[in-house]
Amino acid sequence: MSKKGLFFTFEGGEGAGKTTLIEGLAKKLATLDFSVVKTREPGGTKLGEHIRNILLDHSATMSICPRAELSLFLASRSQHVEEVIIPALEDGKIVLCDRFTESSLAYQGGARDLGIEKIAPICSYMAHDLIPSSVFYLDIDPKIGLQRRGKLSDRIESETLAFHQKIRQAFLYLAKQHPDRIQVFDAGKSCKEIFHEAFDSIADILAAHGLPI
Repeated sequence: MSKKGLFFTFEGGEGAGKTTLIEGLAKKLATLDFSVVKTREPGGTKLGEHIRNILLDHSATMSICPRAELSLFLASRSQHVEEVIIPALEDGKIVLCDRFTESSLAYQGGARDLGIEKIAPICSYMAHDLIPSSVFYLDIDPKIGLQRRGKLSDRIESETLAFHQKIRQAFLYLAKQHPDRIQVFDAGKSCKEIFHEAFDSIADILAAHGLPI
């Protein structure tokens, strides 16, 4: 966490509702006169968006091995932190980021079998050792999440159900290992319920930093 701003990341499997939650929280915080930056991974910068196209292009004829996949995600993140996140935090803004380090640990460390503990130091280094103020993990049964998504258009969405189940298991493992900073939300609840739970949590964190709502 920056000395000035607050950094919140949002994690979950496909169809968990991260985008909807981020949009709702950003609008609410803006009405309370907080300066908010919404961003996503992979992406967030020109370089990151180019990398995103490579990583998610389902029609691509080239193969991407797990280590190369991780390296691309981390390259995007490193640029993202340097160019967008750190400057925003130094300006005292609240940053809401769709995916961050926990996604790499769950997707590549867990589902791609690279090993969560093995890649954790690399992920931390490439993220400039930046740790979110809090991680909001939206937990959902992969079958339900993929049904919500409907047509699966990108390379990672189109992986097998077993792959997505491994992602969920990895996220839950991480949440159990780091209960102090990873909060688990039941993504099976209504959007309204999840929003209120997440906003209450953010309000508590803001109050703890002398910014009561």
